[in-house]
Amino acid sequence: MPSPEHAPFQPLPFIGAFVFPGLGHAMRGDRRRGVCVGIGVLGLFLGGIFIGGIDVIDSREDRVWFYGQVLVGPLAFGVDYAHQHHFKVIDPTTRLPRSAFPGEGRDPATGVPVPGTPPNRKSIGKMNEIGTLFATIAGMMNLIAAIDAGFPVSRRREETRGAGVKK
Repeated sequence: MPSPEHAPFQPLPFIGAFVFPGLGHAMRGDRRRGVCVGIGVLGLFLGGIFIGGIDVIDSREDRVWFYGQVLVGPLAFGVDYAHQHHFKVIDPTTRLPRSAFPGEGRDPATGVPVPGTPPNRKSIGKMNEIGTLFATIAGMMNLIAAIDAGFPVSRRREETRGAGVKK
C-alpha cells in the first residue's frame, strides 16, 4: 500500500489557485488536474450566474454570500463591479446604488433612475437562491483546490519483494 509523503507548503501554487481556478495545479505541473478544477469551479460559478442572473453576485445586498463567492478569485470582483456600476441605479435620496424598480431605467452617464425598462431584473425565489448557492459553492470548492495545490501530497510505491511476484 502506498504511503503518503508530505511535501512542504508551496505558496506560489496556493496563490495561483486564487488568481484563476486551476492555475495552482498547472503551476505545479499537474495540468490535467488544473483543467478539471478550472472547469468545475468556473462551471459552478458561471452556472450560478446563468441560473440567477448577475444579481447573485452582489457585495452590497448579499455581503455574507459574497465572502464565499470571492474565493473564486478576481472574476468575482469583476462581476460584482459590473453589477454595481453598470446595472444598479443611484438612489437620488441616499446616493447609494440599488436595484432598479419596475418601469425605471438607468441613465448610462450618471446612473440615476430614468423612466424606461430596468437594466436587469432581480431574480426572485428559488432561482436567486440556487444561483447564489452555486456561485458560493464554487468559491468553497476553489478554496479546497487551493489547499490541495499549496500542500501537495505525493505517493510513493513501497517495494514488494518476493511475495507472489513472478519473474
